[in-house]
Amino acid sequence: MESTEVESDILRRVRTLLRELDGHHPSCQHDRGMLRWTLHKKIDQNPSSSSILVRILVKELERAERGDYRHYIIPLLHTLMYTLIKAPCISDELCSRVYDFCKKLLTLPKPFCTIGLDYAVRLKMERAAPGMLYQRMVISEQSLKSNPYPYQEKIFIFADPELLSEAICNALVTDTQAAQLSQSPRVCMCYVIIHAMQAALGEGCDLSGLRMSLQDMPMSEVEHWFHQVVAAVECAGSEASVDREQHVERLEKIYCALLGSLPPGDAPLGRLQDIPLPNPNISFHLWKEDDQLWKELVLFIRPMSQSCEPDRLSQDLDNFEIQDIISECECCEQTRFSVLSTDSGIERDLPPAAEEPFALCSADTEQSRLQRKGGIKKKPSPLESMAFLQTGCNGPGAKPAAKAQKRTGVPAKPPAPLQRLHTARVVLLGDDRLLGRLVQAYHSLRKRETRRVFLTPRLNLQFYYIPVVTGQPSVPTAATHAAAGPEELCEVAGYLGRADPWYESNINTLCHMIPKLATMPSSPSKHLVTDLFITDVIAYYVRMGAQPVCFQVYAVKVFFNDPALEPAEDVFLTELCAQVQESISHRELNLTKKKTTLEGPGIDLSVTYKKVVVSERAKEVSASLRSTGLVMKAIPADEAEDLLCLNVNITEIIKINNLSGRSFSAVANRLKTRDIKIRSTEQRPFMVCLDKDSRRTYRNVISVEVSPCLEPSYCLQKTRTMKSSMHEAEDVGLVKYMPKSLLLPINTFAGVIQ
Repeated sequence: MESTEVESDILRRVRTLLRELDGHHPSCQHDRGMLRWTLHKKIDQNPSSSSILVRILVKELERAERGDYRHYIIPLLHTLMYTLIKAPCISDELCSRVYDFCKKLLTLPKPFCTIGLDYAVRLKMERAAPGMLYQRMVISEQSLKSNPYPYQEKIFIFADPELLSEAICNALVTDTQAAQLSQSPRVCMCYVIIHAMQAALGEGCDLSGLRMSLQDMPMSEVEHWFHQVVAAVECAGSEASVDREQHVERLEKIYCALLGSLPPGDAPLGRLQDIPLPNPNISFHLWKEDDQLWKELVLFIRPMSQSCEPDRLSQDLDNFEIQDIISECECCEQTRFSVLSTDSGIERDLPPAAEEPFALCSADTEQSRLQRKGGIKKKPSPLESMAFLQTGCNGPGAKPAAKAQKRTGVPAKPPAPLQRLHTARVVLLGDDRLLGRLVQAYHSLRKRETRRVFLTPRLNLQFYYIPVVTGQPSVPTAATHAAAGPEELCEVAGYLGRADPWYESNINTLCHMIPKLATMPSSPSKHLVTDLFITDVIAYYVRMGAQPVCFQVYAVKVFFNDPALEPAEDVFLTELCAQVQESISHRELNLTKKKTTLEGPGIDLSVTYKKVVVSERAKEVSASLRSTGLVMKAIPADEAEDLLCLNVNITEIIKINNLSGRSFSAVANRLKTRDIKIRSTEQRPFMVCLDKDSRRTYRNVISVEVSPCLEPSYCLQKTRTMKSSMHEAEDVGLVKYMPKSLLLPINTFAGVIQ
């Protein structure tokens, strides 16, 4: 009877979750975003009900696939897979049903077939080696050393302290730190061992005896048994010839050795117990420096403490100079620093030096090669030093020093292919203004990688976005956005929520929930909610959200009315707003008043753009008009619209002559384009604000050029190709297969559901 009550309660919770997706359950609006969380917490309290939930979810998936309920499939599938990963033990029959359903999804369009294929591959490994998905998740998230599975992951949460209140930032720092307190490598290794045993042996596993045995062991023995279990599970999951029974036999031998005199057959039978899934490795960062993202990623690949000795590092910094700056490629240009050299450049004029035996990858040799005497050198940051980056390449897949081998006469070995063993999951907490700052940092990172590749072949970079809006932002917005509400500041989140209902249900609900929880008075109930809920939702998002939605990044070139000023180049993601600038001098003010009386408010603009048509043929259009301002929107109001298109709204002033005199009316002109140039024909300046951020406002502007931002690596390869090819307008060779535009991928649960 108890089992029937548990099953009916779980079924009710699942049906409530589905009604929330339809938006037909107003009574649960105050619980939006918590239904999925409470369902999984309910299962954690009663691990033996995991199989019941999986069975119910499989039935609901089959019902949704038969009927016209496709929007249920991806949320149900994510919920099922998360339950299966955390479950202590799931029968092979249930895993087989889920596997068969995932294979059915391969006949559906994207993203159903993509997610179905991903989960089918995982389930095949899980069926051969129960507990493998849990084991891999813990190893990578906790950066546990393991040769069979050497992958590492880390979550970087970035927030702008000028956009979020101090209370919210402090609450997030406290929560992320508290989530890591009870998680040591020893505890996580014990979790992996116990979970693998219970997943394979089921209720016949003596968990209490296993825990006592591991608790009394020294750390070296725990590591030994951890590596034994990981090797057995990885071997069973990767080898097609190993079946489930052979895997169970291997783990039984390890189980008997762990318990000593207590054989598995004599182990007391009991109910399945919950093995916690540790919180992932999370670090919280207040974004204060422009290159802070790049620095954190480099330190993740190669921590400072492991790079080299401080004395050697500082010595290498003195002798290192940034090289390989691409001068031919405009998007990769960087300020040059003059170098005064006193040598003749002839080798025989150099002072004699004692011959030293050459060693491969010797830091002393690199120092002598890079040393420039009598020159003025720019000191880069320690993270930009060649010594730092080279010592970071000593991991798996590192390339050998080819030049060193040529000197000694040793034949060069083919370099091993680099592997992306590190995954950085960058979570942005804020509104569209923070995403505008992200595209600046991402564009800078791509240019830096074009000049010197380091992160790209070694790091898998994933972006996630959680909208958070406070009641009164500390940074004042531009005049046109002074009264902007949360919807205006979270256009990207709104688009993602319309494209992915599961994102809307689980992530967009945090927009107001996080500030509310952060400002709650201190109480035991508050800590119970915040410490579990916020951290758990972030962990669920980064674990299950693997489908990217790619947003076009736009480049803008700003020209000023002062000829002495160089044009400014920037990028934006969501919006460019141009507005008439108030006159400063008394003479300009009088001319403006006179012009306004005759021609109306605003300024005369010349607009040239390429019209977007269905055939995608370029059609250039030019127009002259009088306007008070314009807004370029890069985020469409409907998920069915093109993401690679700008929606430009220009407020045009129309002069009307009638019997009562002259009057003016404002008319909204709307156009779609990808490239547009706007110029003030009367040399009156206007101001430009990017991504609704008043900190990114340009004043005294007379002309603006906007176009899709090009991928820096494409620009470099294009430049090289043009030198050796006469086809300047066409993409030939490798350029044809390279991404042309710079896109910002933001992960969601489903991507864009058509």
